Amino acid sequence: MNDRINRFLERAADLLAGRPGLLIFVAIALVLINFLLQLFPGQGYWIVDSNLCLHAGLVIGFVGILLIRPLG
Repeated sequence: MNDRINRFLERAADLLAGRPGLLIFVAIALVLINFLLQLFPGQGYWIVDSNLCLHAGLVIGFVGILLIRPLG
């Protein structure tokens, strides 16, 4: 199990080292998706009511900012 986690982390680090701004672009996309979901209210799904995309985008963006220097 630990070997599988180590391989996953190594692949993720290699991917992010080659594309240091990738997490920030993903975060921006999630925040924009949340904005669009708020503009077009539908059935009141829990993903819209909880602002899940907004919160996930903020967390991913902060992690992306913190990882730019160590991985880049």
